[in-house]
Amino acid sequence: MSVAVIAHCDWSIDRKKRWMCVAVRQATKWILSAPEPVGETKDLIPRLRSRAETDVALLMGFDFPIGLPAAYGKALGLANFRSALQEFGAGRFARWFDVAEHRNDIAIDRPFYPMRPGGTQRRHLFDALGVGSGRELLRRCERATADRGDACMLFWTLGGNQVGKAAIAGWREIIIPNVLELALWPFDGSLAELRKPGATVVAETYPGDVYGQLGIRRRPVWSKRQQAGRRTAGGHLLRWLADRPHINGAALEATIIDGFGIDKTGEDRFDAVVGLLGMLDVVERRRTEGAPDDDDVATWEGWILGQRP
Repeated sequence: MSVAVIAHCDWSIDRKKRWMCVAVRQATKWILSAPEPVGETKDLIPRLRSRAETDVALLMGFDFPIGLPAAYGKALGLANFRSALQEFGAGRFARWFDVAEHRNDIAIDRPFYPMRPGGTQRRHLFDALGVGSGRELLRRCERATADRGDACMLFWTLGGNQVGKAAIAGWREIIIPNVLELALWPFDGSLAELRKPGATVVAETYPGDVYGQLGIRRRPVWSKRQQAGRRTAGGHLLRWLADRPHINGAALEATIIDGFGIDKTGEDRFDAVVGLLGMLDVVERRRTEGAPDDDDVATWEGWILGQRP
């Protein structure tokens, strides 16, 4: 049994900026829906499951970090990332999700910092967590590639590219409430091993990496925040669909041609679609899953679906 429902969710701490795009398999075809709000997260999984006629495998992609830097994870005294998820928010880790307001509040069991700007330095985080540099707080999949620089550290929660607060929201709303029922890729195995009837598989995605996979070049410069930029990039999405006649993207075409609308959530709809196309290529084995054979990746760090090692 293969995956029959795929959903890519472009995530945000702002619920109005959470959008998803969904693909449902019907016989030998994939039917893609137009981007839609993620909506209430408590019933997201059953809502997505209801789109299929049978109890099939559901694959969900989220563009927030799913994993911990290995150096930090090993310092916790716990077995692995999955076991840590079951501890966070209670007991010793009761304040794990509370972003530290002052450098003196940072601790191994309260690692997110800072709450707000003003007199804050990344060195405060390094010193409190006992690491020498930010590299030790980056997962392997977050480190610079030929196409991009280092991502922002999970625990640093300041700046336009910070991901920590989105991760906090995603873990608390999606992963931890369902952790015993979810299969976490790649921690629990490969997609081939996990996509069994009734399974709900969660994977981390990064639409920024998929741009290159779709042939969207960085030059000439374009911006996903501008409708004109999205309209320019949309030609690559239309070509992707044209090259895959077994994928019915009719519901997307007008949105792509329009540049995903003029409002501020257009960039979120754009990334919801881009992420889904990247996931489809992995599911159809046009692209490898990407996760390297590495103990730290399998135990603590995880990987970004489709990103080459």
